[in-house]
Amino acid sequence: MRDLVEIGMGRTARRSYELDDIDIVPSRRTRSSKEVSTAWQLDAYRFDIPILAHPTDALVSPEFAIELGKRGGLGVINGEGLWGRHADVAAKLAQVAELADSDVDADAPIRLLQELHAAPLQPNLLAAAVAQVRDAGVTTAVRVSPQNARTLTPLLLEAGIDLLVVHGTIISAEHVAHGDGEPLNLKTFISELDVPVVAGGVIDHRTALHLMRTGAAGVIVGYGSTQGATTTSDVLGIGVPMATAIADAAAARRDYLDETGGRYVHVIADGDIDSSGDLAKAIACGADAAMLGAPLAVAEEAPGGGWYWPSAAAHPSLPRGALLPVSFGERPSLDEVLTGPSTDPFGALNLVGGLRRSMAKSGYSDLKEFQKVGLNVRG
Repeated sequence: MRDLVEIGMGRTARRSYELDDIDIVPSRRTRSSKEVSTAWQLDAYRFDIPILAHPTDALVSPEFAIELGKRGGLGVINGEGLWGRHADVAAKLAQVAELADSDVDADAPIRLLQELHAAPLQPNLLAAAVAQVRDAGVTTAVRVSPQNARTLTPLLLEAGIDLLVVHGTIISAEHVAHGDGEPLNLKTFISELDVPVVAGGVIDHRTALHLMRTGAAGVIVGYGSTQGATTTSDVLGIGVPMATAIADAAAARRDYLDETGGRYVHVIADGDIDSSGDLAKAIACGADAAMLGAPLAVAEEAPGGGWYWPSAAAHPSLPRGALLPVSFGERPSLDEVLTGPSTDPFGALNLVGGLRRSMAKSGYSDLKEFQKVGLNVRG
């Protein structure tokens, strides 16, 4: 039964929970962390670790996507970002980082990002970025917005992507276009494609179930929120705490599994995951994998120069994100971020190692089993 509270006469609201509000409850059995598997499979593609990189230029360059892919994760290139607009993206990102480092005008980096994203998309540049990742032999994934999915997808398919990610701040099964534009019906759109589609973000059971019914292979839950970086709640007033959002999407997955007689749709958590403990709790709430932004952006391989921002920060009229400093000195390698060794006592490094130990201490050997672990709400 839903926990409803009265917020005023005749108006109720549902009580919901952040990842920080809950804890994992171990079972009676423990096991060695070497006996734990963090592997998962999305359609035909198998991954050794349940980590995707958030599709923002601050994090995913073709080179970063390759490095993460070699380590068993999935880097998602922003198909509407700078890699398809400028030939010298590294230099452009260095300008953004320099402005952010100067701290003279807090809005200057956002204005520069808006200016850089105003440049037209160049199909040859985007195709070259996709080809670079594909030729490295790792799974190739690219993000498009619902507004531009119909236009960009043929180009991406020709370039040879393996996975398409239809991703926006808020997404629905049918995007209504402005004016006389034809709405994007995701069910029709996905049925016509030969590659699996991951869609999101969503934060409630109904929308998650609707997206699953479109034929999506995975549903992204959340808006990539990271403290200091994403301001969806501030700008739009919209938000559901991540523990509740993930659990609701997992319930939608169970309903859809019963409805279809066995079709499983993966739930990917995207937001408020800053440590290995958060990652473990996201899986425990029902996620199959997590899409990480700032926690990966600390790595020296990330192109943001010690800064992180979501792709929505560059929106031309309503930016929903600020630049977040993620490093104040020597940056760790991607290996240290993912698998250690770590000198950080708060779980910011060795994310996968922390997840493995949490699973082992709770007595579970794989991710799907770990979704059944007991949970506690803090008083």
